[in-house]
Amino acid sequence: MKKWGALIFLAAAQFLMVLDQAVMNVAISQLVEDFDTNVTTIQAIIAFYALVMASLMMIGGKVGDIIGRRRAFGAGLVIYATGSATTAVSGSVAVLALGWSVLEGVGAALVLPAMIALVAGSYTGRDRALAYGVLGGVAGAGIAVGPILGGWATTEASWRLVFVGEVLVALGILAGVRSIREPQRTGGVRLDWVGGVLSAGGLALTVFGVLRASTWGWLEPLDSPVEPFGFSLTPFVIAAGILILAGFVAWERRREDRGEQPLVRLSLFRIPTLRGGVAMLLAQNMILMGIFFTVPLYLQVVQGLDALETGVHMLPASCGLFVAALGGSVLSRRFTARLLVRIGLGIVFISTFLMLGTIDFTLDSTSFMVAMGVLGIGMGLFISQLGNSVQSSVGDRDRSEAGGLQNTSMQIGSSLGTALLGAVVISGLIAAFSTNVAENPDIPASVKDRVQVELSSGGSFVASDQVRATAEGAELSEPTTDLLVADYEDAQIQALKTALLFAAFLALISFPATRNLPDYPLGRPQAAPDGDAAAPA
Repeated sequence: MKKWGALIFLAAAQFLMVLDQAVMNVAISQLVEDFDTNVTTIQAIIAFYALVMASLMMIGGKVGDIIGRRRAFGAGLVIYATGSATTAVSGSVAVLALGWSVLEGVGAALVLPAMIALVAGSYTGRDRALAYGVLGGVAGAGIAVGPILGGWATTEASWRLVFVGEVLVALGILAGVRSIREPQRTGGVRLDWVGGVLSAGGLALTVFGVLRASTWGWLEPLDSPVEPFGFSLTPFVIAAGILILAGFVAWERRREDRGEQPLVRLSLFRIPTLRGGVAMLLAQNMILMGIFFTVPLYLQVVQGLDALETGVHMLPASCGLFVAALGGSVLSRRFTARLLVRIGLGIVFISTFLMLGTIDFTLDSTSFMVAMGVLGIGMGLFISQLGNSVQSSVGDRDRSEAGGLQNTSMQIGSSLGTALLGAVVISGLIAAFSTNVAENPDIPASVKDRVQVELSSGGSFVASDQVRATAEGAELSEPTTDLLVADYEDAQIQALKTALLFAAFLALISFPATRNLPDYPLGRPQAAPDGDAAAPA
């Protein structure tokens, strides 16, 4: 039992890192109310948390190589606990973003790469494989517990209670850091600051452009601060981010060719299995976190459920994910990783259409929860294979960097998924409501003009009661108000269904990346890679 003491603290850290996003998604409506803001702002904060982690993950891994993994792990926990405490007492959106998105994101970027390296340093052979499996299971447990824990805390007390608990858990983990073995430190490691700035800047601009699309417009300008060549600023910001990322790739190649230490060794991507695993981790989190952002909007804003009821309705997805992740580990002894991931992806694709059939003005709880359970089963098969696919594709000396790529792709997926599906929902809502009002012959022309003017500056996903209150405040007649509310409610359903169709599209276009996944059962002993990052697995 003594040898597993370190794993207890490492697994607790994994649980802590995963819990946050699941908790915040079910508290969206309460956050909007508490901070007197809108859904778009909370969407940005959720996406920014994942973006900070994604941008700094590789830097966090290098810092661990320089100062020691155990020291980086401890420092990250201190920063994370500070962020949780700041979030718990936050009184404004700015402080919430500082505590949750920035400080917790920076802390997680130090903790997660160090955690993977500490497992590798503490365990070998079958013990190491078991330890990685436990971390995967704990991650699934965090996703499973998050919605119901966040829903209970938000409904019975306050969402702030969760962050107070996180501070206590982080302090408990810190107390056990000394029991974790420090791996042998790699000498002569230097941090590529230029690469770090380019990668962080490129990712930030790209995701920021997607986030602002619902306000600025994708191409046709809505409330765009400037209108280059008559277009919205959105495509120009996204293009600038992509150009900076292209510059980052060129810089890393140059450093690698000159024998200097890059932030990321791009030669790792010559390994087909690693390339496929990273791509599918990106796709997995884009779909999962995008849906986990969209579903609470339907349950809370459209159906008026509280946070606890929302957590209960999302619980089948979390439970299905957890059970399927454990079952997938058993199936991996008989079936190839490629086959299991493809089956999981197919189940996810089917689940989006099952959810489409349940999104309506009246909630059929049974059908909805069945659809969520099917989604969780598909995602669980993903989780059971992808992390092991990445780690099994490299030798011991490359595990830390491969783990950094693994975590980076997951957080980029979380950030982009929240930003993309959120933008699809808001843009779809504005477009559908505008069309519904314009084509409704019973709404006076003067009211149509006023609605179009209001929508020209963007919008947010609000409850229909708020639309009614706005119409009554504008002294519109009761029949006209009823027509506007009916058109808005119809637009809400259309927008949510569009987002789910987009999630199905993401699942569909992800299939080609599965061809690089292992065509052998990961649960059977295989010859270990020789550690040469440039050699195909």
